[in-house]
Amino acid sequence: MFDTFIFFWLFSWSLTGVFVADAVKSESVTEGESVSLNSSFTQIHRDEEINWKFGDILIAKVKKNKESKFFGDNAEGRFRDRLKLDQTGSLTIINSRTTDSGLYSVSRDTTINTINLTVYAHLPVPVISRDSSQCSSSSSSSCSLVCSAVNVSHVTLSWFKGNSVFSSVSVSDLRSSISLHLEVEYQDNNTYSCVINNTISHQTQHLDITELCYTCAVHCCGFTEAVIRLALSALVGVATVAVLVYDIRSRSLQQKKSVQK
Repeated sequence: MFDTFIFFWLFSWSLTGVFVADAVKSESVTEGESVSLNSSFTQIHRDEEINWKFGDILIAKVKKNKESKFFGDNAEGRFRDRLKLDQTGSLTIINSRTTDSGLYSVSRDTTINTINLTVYAHLPVPVISRDSSQCSSSSSSSCSLVCSAVNVSHVTLSWFKGNSVFSSVSVSDLRSSISLHLEVEYQDNNTYSCVINNTISHQTQHLDITELCYTCAVHCCGFTEAVIRLALSALVGVATVAVLVYDIRSRSLQQKKSVQK
């Protein structure tokens, strides 16, 4: 769909007599960082004028006398005081925002270059927690976990087993929640980690099986089962003590009989 939009957008430029010099280029940056959009021009001549547009909106211009002019009130004022132009006509966006994502064009005479900019939000560290809805007495030898992240877009969430991807899921919607399940055995000695990433950055959370899964055995399998397990443990303990007491008394009686003889 987006490719179709770009095609018709570029076609409309060709109808006005503007020649498209190159295919659409792509740039990516994390919000808060500055990004430079290359005009692909080596220098500005005295009789030339360079225009930068965000979509169809004029946001910056270099006049024939090389004086830069910025249209801060255009595009709903989103670029106000955040634009710079150098001597080649390249545009720098300072303190980039996710709303800066979109199609930019720079034109000179009958030439136009286009750049598709994507500004990614900072990635959160994924959260690993017990999945109590998946834990039951019939699967008490395993622990169900879920790794999740909220308010993200255009990311992939993956479980890693060692250095290899074990499972993954992606989301492209704006500001969505994403989660991925994992079931491990309590005695599993493998190392697991959950990673969220986009094309330019990633965040990792390592799984501590001892902290989450052993606790899961008591808390996520139900109160009744936990009580039964504790009761059985107590009975085993009492039985063990009784056997020890009986053994001690038996030995004591045998020693007394030996002394009397």
